[in-house]
Amino acid sequence: MPTALPHKPYHHGDLRLTLIAAAEAELVEKGLEGFSLRGCAKRAGVSHAAPAHHFKDADALLSALAAEGFDRLNESMVKAMDAADGGMIEKFVASGVGYVMFACANPALFHLMFGSKRPDHESPRLSEAGGRAFAVLTGNVLAMTGRDYANDPAAGEDVIAAWAMVHGLSELLIGDKLHLPEDMPPAALETMIAAIIRRSAPKS
Repeated sequence: MPTALPHKPYHHGDLRLTLIAAAEAELVEKGLEGFSLRGCAKRAGVSHAAPAHHFKDADALLSALAAEGFDRLNESMVKAMDAADGGMIEKFVASGVGYVMFACANPALFHLMFGSKRPDHESPRLSEAGGRAFAVLTGNVLAMTGRDYANDPAAGEDVIAAWAMVHGLSELLIGDKLHLPEDMPPAALETMIAAIIRRSAPKS
């Protein structure tokens, strides 16, 4: 089930957050094709004109939602790393598990973040949020190998390989292409994901 932002009745001062929460619910229910500011306003319980106080159009609201998604992706990866026992390899694996589990819990949001051209990825808020999430991966590669993504082509290959692994695995799971048992316990799923990701760990 998607883990949407908690929805609270609108009151003065939190219209922006209320609209972002409404936008996620609207996206999950109607997809990008049916997404509209009017629908978000109705869901948030405000007038059709109210969103213009914070968002110039639907794409601006989707950009804000995508930024929120990257914040939550970053939180999922960091939380998993903090809970991991062992050295950097295990933290690297844990960050990947956090990535995949976030994607599986939030498929509509995940596809907005990575598969849609509607969010403005050059906007400061979205760019910064995406950069923080990406820095988890590049930081892990640096810690494991001593290679810096900023100036070492080999580090770039490590980063791309690791990202491709977790992103591709996320898409396979979201699309139910692995045909896993419907009653597979979450712990067993995470163990399987960790075993797959461990195969892609960069070598120093």
